Amino acid sequence: MVTLYPAQAASIALLLAALASDFWVLTDARTRAKQGRPAEANIGNLRLNTPEAWFVACVALWPIFLPLYLTATGRNPFTRPQP
Repeated sequence: MVTLYPAQAASIALLLAALASDFWVLTDARTRAKQGRPAEANIGNLRLNTPEAWFVACVALWPIFLPLYLTATGRNPFTRPQP
């Protein structure tokens, strides 16, 4: 029998949550693109303007690009409302 320590379980849970949110970003970005409202962001020479680009960015650097995606789509709960 394999023993799963709490730290290991937390790591697996975090990985699964990150992957689930990455796939949500992909499907949401595809839906927005089909509706003519693509999520777009530019960081220097890096252009995030396709669902696949958002997915790869979120897989690579999830803590940075998931909040950026939420901001680009107007869903970031931590931004202040504009007057």
